[in-house]
Amino acid sequence: MPDHHSFSALDRHAVLSGSDNGFPWFAGAMLAVEASEVVRLRCEKLSHGDEAAGLEAVLMVSEKIAAAFEATASLLAGATPAAVVQRYREHVAANAKRLSANEAP
Repeated sequence: MPDHHSFSALDRHAVLSGSDNGFPWFAGAMLAVEASEVVRLRCEKLSHGDEAAGLEAVLMVSEKIAAAFEATASLLAGATPAAVVQRYREHVAANAKRLSANEAP
């Protein structure tokens, strides 16, 4: 019989209390959900194949490199994983807002 309690006690505590002790599981899951919307928006923009799509591709790559350096520097400076995830969520939210503004109604 499968174990219906597949989350650890630490996972349950993090979700129920909002605790970010250790890795922030809930915030990490939300980051994945939010990032999937940005992927959808970018795929839509890239599918046009025009000059704006090329600029978006360049921006996407440069943003990913900059975010990786920022996360690494933050961790080396003593930031918590929760702080790094929160910063990535801020970047994702900014991209979603920018890309959504370009969507046709």
